[in-house]
Amino acid sequence: MSLSDQLTEDLKQAMRSRDALRRDVLRYLLSAVRNLEIEKQEEADDEAITGLLWRQARQRRDSIDAYSKGGRDDLVKKEEDELAIIMEYLPAELTDEEISEIAAKAVDEVGATSPREMGKVMGRIIPQVEGRADLKKVSQTVAALLRDRS
Repeated sequence: MSLSDQLTEDLKQAMRSRDALRRDVLRYLLSAVRNLEIEKQEEADDEAITGLLWRQARQRRDSIDAYSKGGRDDLVKKEEDELAIIMEYLPAELTDEEISEIAAKAVDEVGATSPREMGKVMGRIIPQVEGRADLKKVSQTVAALLRDRS
């Protein structure tokens, strides 16, 4: 079953069980998938939908940070609940240790010695971690590694 079909089936189930939060999140996600399909003028595959889900998760994390800094605990809770639902559809996220291992290996393969070569390293890493890790976290890990080596 494709990810799009899974989202649709789960939306139906949420509507049957009267789970308003899950229903609303799934409707929003399916709407975003449809917008993506309209933009690309083709049906979205699981890889494209996974990328969209990662962007939505990152957006929720950013909102959580902003709301917590603003003292809006009610909105923090809502965003955390939405993030939990989105994370159910994403593959298991890589741990910090796994990201560090992949980054160290890529730095060695590329032979990077300074932060100016970060683009080369990220070009090597992104295909390996895309859909399984927050690229912002990966970028920070690579930058730290390159700073240590220079």
